Amino acid sequence: MPTIHSRLFYIHDPMCSWCYAFSRSWTALQKDLPKDIQVVYLVGGLAPDTTEPMPPATQKMVQQAWQRIEQTVAGVQLNWDFWSRNTPMRSTYPACRAVLAARKQRAEAAPEMVRAIQTAYYQNAQNPSLPETLQACAAEIGLDMAVFSDDLTSTEIESELQHEMQLARSMNVHSYPSLRLVHKDFMFPIAVDYLNHRTMLDAINRHIREVGAI
Repeated sequence: MPTIHSRLFYIHDPMCSWCYAFSRSWTALQKDLPKDIQVVYLVGGLAPDTTEPMPPATQKMVQQAWQRIEQTVAGVQLNWDFWSRNTPMRSTYPACRAVLAARKQRAEAAPEMVRAIQTAYYQNAQNPSLPETLQACAAEIGLDMAVFSDDLTSTEIESELQHEMQLARSMNVHSYPSLRLVHKDFMFPIAVDYLNHRTMLDAINRHIREVGAI
């Protein structure tokens, strides 16, 4: 195992449309990262718990974001049937808890759960604000369903969600996706590039060299 000298924090929300748009570039970046950089996922918590329908103005705002994504990020197409098949709710905390509950069972299940939620939402027009959708995602990636169900509503997972959201705020993160490189005693924001992962890789390597030159 390589010695870890740096950590790259990926602050995200599994229901964030721009995080979904970033997934291809993010996967490419992770493949090319130096082996001594540890990737750390943090859920930022985009929208708190509610069972109220999403107000029309909010629906319009989210739909405009979908349009911008399809216009600016090549190859990303969203399933607009979501809006006619579901009662949208502005609630992403349940999906965030699902990612944390998945990670509790096995570390590598966190990114698997993110992908499962994004596929359910953006490709299959399902609603990840609902527990039944999250249960289906958990089954899809092979989690213990009884344990997952208990963890999803546990005080332990809620405490972890609050901790990660606070940590994200302490890094001055207010939008998703965001990247923060921590190298030695320094922290650097890395500008997200949806189209070319090499700009992010170059920035990461440059910051590491700069710290080494101090």
